[in-house]
Amino acid sequence: MDLEKEISEIKERNRRVEIDKAWETSWTRRLFITAATYVAAGVWLLTIGDSSPLLKALVPAVVYIFSTFSLPFIKKWWTGI
Repeated sequence: MDLEKEISEIKERNRRVEIDKAWETSWTRRLFITAATYVAAGVWLLTIGDSSPLLKALVPAVVYIFSTFSLPFIKKWWTGI
């Protein structure tokens, strides 16, 4: 294989990896998952006839957001960095 082609393929792969890493830590992703969690919990609580379903649906959504704050600290501890 041509060396320039290999280098080009490696650069393209690195670009894709960087985009994936950026997505994993983006606020867009976090907020989308939070909203989806809230909607899913709200629909479920409405379906089963729970009292205050839209208020109670906030619990898993808020817990998810808080969990994303702790993950960088846990990762540093786990990796030893």
